[in-house]
Amino acid sequence: MAHASADEWAAVTDVAALRLTMLVDEGLGNTCYLLDLGDGSALVVDPPRDLRAVRRAAASQGLKIRLVADTHLHADFLSGATQLAHDDGAQIVASAAGRREFTHRGLNDGDDIDLGGLRLQALLTPGHTDEHLSFLLLEDGPPLGVFSGGSLIVGSAARTDLLGPERAEELARAQYASLQRLAALPEPTALWPTHGAGSFCAAPPGAERTSTIGAEKAHNSLLALADEDLFVAALLGSLGSYPDYFLRLGEINRRGPAVLDASGSGRLDGLGADRVRDLQEAGCLLVDVRPVADFAAGHVPDALSIPLRAQFASWLGWLLPPESPIVLVRNQDQAVEEIVWKALNIGYDRIVGELAGGMAAWTAAGLLSATLDLLSPDQLVGRRLVDVRQATEFAHGHVPGAHNIELGALARATDRLPREPTVLMCGHGERATTAASLLERAGHRDLAVLIGGADDWARSTGRELDIEP
Repeated sequence: MAHASADEWAAVTDVAALRLTMLVDEGLGNTCYLLDLGDGSALVVDPPRDLRAVRRAAASQGLKIRLVADTHLHADFLSGATQLAHDDGAQIVASAAGRREFTHRGLNDGDDIDLGGLRLQALLTPGHTDEHLSFLLLEDGPPLGVFSGGSLIVGSAARTDLLGPERAEELARAQYASLQRLAALPEPTALWPTHGAGSFCAAPPGAERTSTIGAEKAHNSLLALADEDLFVAALLGSLGSYPDYFLRLGEINRRGPAVLDASGSGRLDGLGADRVRDLQEAGCLLVDVRPVADFAAGHVPDALSIPLRAQFASWLGWLLPPESPIVLVRNQDQAVEEIVWKALNIGYDRIVGELAGGMAAWTAAGLLSATLDLLSPDQLVGRRLVDVRQATEFAHGHVPGAHNIELGALARATDRLPREPTVLMCGHGERATTAASLLERAGHRDLAVLIGGADDWARSTGRELDIEP
């Protein structure tokens, strides 16, 4: 697989005879598929709102996008289907059970779509969502592959708690039946899931993006559980937390995301330091996307640090309310287009501008800056240590005596934490810096971030990590 480009998407060709291109979002852990239909047109499966990679891939192959298939009402990104319908005249196909409020062809179980030599057949596979469809790609003979969305994924199955904990077991049982249905396909059938490694929809880390039905029957532990109750217990027991914005996007995707003016998207107005200060005092949130070291050396007081990286959108959506206006602080070598599109992809449309000239302009205007200490492992004595990694990460190895508060939960816990000298840590330092900025916004002082993670601490000190059973 090719390395991700600057906007964290990578295009690779899979199953060469089919002229199928995978477009991988490493940050959100998802894959979109572009299928050349052989007549100068293309099918796109599960496109995101950020269509730049899709359009590049289509243009490079001389293809016009004719058909868009959405496997389900996505919770982790806004669909680009309505944008493609508006811009390219593409037809949208999706589950009739989804009650989408925009023009589309609603499909029921078994419905076929003629692709001109190939056929796309809808398979009802509820579990991840109520209305979930998988799409079977057929020619003459056995199936070629199945676009499985958030049903059967490589090494696992997607989570079933997105419609609330009260429905998680019911949907897990539906997911069991859906996986059994997909597992009954011929073993050489290619498996093309949407969710993959890095997705909070519960893909295992490090897994391949695609597979086959036979490989999953041989290696997917959930398919090895023939008993439904064991499957439900295993799937529900594996689910960790997920970003708050997941609770909003399904309904936005059902209504249809707003169509964007692509010519103006990805740009921001530069705002003077005094204007930024006034906006902050009026309730605007400052999001500082600079690297950890730059933020620590000097930042606007009460700015929220979310360093720009593949996972930027996940933490933006987890920690900020979508209705809040945002002003960005960045370095000049950080492309504003990438930041804005990551935000637009999850429905954060209210970025009103950026600090023109960055922190140098803020300092030159005579405005106050704050700093953050970065500590090495030998400087932890006498300070509370809070590890903000996910609970599963913490359990696999943590510094003895560290307290675990997941970053996603920290915003709701700031008032309950005693105000004492505190060091934040994570796997590398980015999440810890975000945590420190959250605590600073809540009035905590004497904060610091541990350089590196638990493994770095162990190597530096020669001590062993605590591992939970």
